[in-house]
Amino acid sequence: MRIVLASRNAHKAREFAALLAPHELVPLPDGVQLPPETGETFEANALAKARAAAAATGLPALGDDSGIEAAALGGRPGVHSARYAGEHATDGENLAKLLREAPAGSALAYVCALAFATPDGTEHLVVGRCTGTLAPEPRGEGGFRYDPAFLPDDVPDGRTMAELSPEEKDAISHRGRAARELLAILRGG
Repeated sequence: MRIVLASRNAHKAREFAALLAPHELVPLPDGVQLPPETGETFEANALAKARAAAAATGLPALGDDSGIEAAALGGRPGVHSARYAGEHATDGENLAKLLREAPAGSALAYVCALAFATPDGTEHLVVGRCTGTLAPEPRGEGGFRYDPAFLPDDVPDGRTMAELSPEEKDAISHRGRAARELLAILRGG
């Protein structure tokens, strides 16, 4: 099935293309405007994007919203993960703010809400989580955003998410878990 990705994030496009195979993920057309991420939850933001893309393109659409929750910060940055240090903050600035505000070793969770919507109104919503702890300092070159300081619980050797191979990351990540759940629904099981 051809599914339009309700995102212009090239990193997410590559990740989801691999995770959602054999479905063909197609880019969001340039003229399509997505709604701003004003929802209070990852699920609300993902659904709004999927609905908008499906309505604008006439194709099934995939919307996602994901981020990191720090227990020591009451779940922040949460839905504000991409702009935690400011509206136009870089990944490095957002990570630096998290490292300043949350103590090393504190509990973290990556969360990914995936919404699938069709032009006829069919919708599916899944959420994937990956738990871990905050590393004392960033390590690794892979991944993006908070990956260099995220020590996943599922990796006993102490590597950060940014030190994992793409295959290792996909096996345990919040996006990988959500994508596998969505694939099972799309297969009818």
